[in-house]
Amino acid sequence: MEIVVRRAVPDDGSRIADIYNQGIQARMATFETDLRTADEQRQWIEEHSGAPAVVAVVNGVVVGFAHAAAYRSRPCYRGIGEFSMYVDANSRSCGVGKTLLNALVAEAQELGYWKLVSRIFDCNTASRKLCQACGFREVGIYEKHGKLDGRWIDCVIVERVITENLR
Repeated sequence: MEIVVRRAVPDDGSRIADIYNQGIQARMATFETDLRTADEQRQWIEEHSGAPAVVAVVNGVVVGFAHAAAYRSRPCYRGIGEFSMYVDANSRSCGVGKTLLNALVAEAQELGYWKLVSRIFDCNTASRKLCQACGFREVGIYEKHGKLDGRWIDCVIVERVITENLR
């Protein structure tokens, strides 16, 4: 299977919504509970055109996406991106996630970011292993970070410093 990674474009909004909605429904990766529409995802891509955002394509179909947004608005945090990544349920465990996350890091490096961070549900061992395989380290746990369907969820904090961009 050939995985092609490219920048996300507004026309990817429909597939990105489909994939993100799988993540919402699975209750393993996001506190979001409202499903997204293609138009919402298109708009997000347009509004964040300067941020790292990539899609994985197999046989002409988007099967995963990853993006980073500003971590915080204060100037001292400029250059830190908070990332999310989702892979279509039918394309997991075949290298899409690793290819996509490595491409996101490369895109962030090219755009001058010096660090990527994220929070992963503590029970999401697949995502935790993927981040570790891509050079991220676990730096702590937010206990009872949010409630989902009436239960508290702990989140593991991960980070990767992009040393090439440290000044």
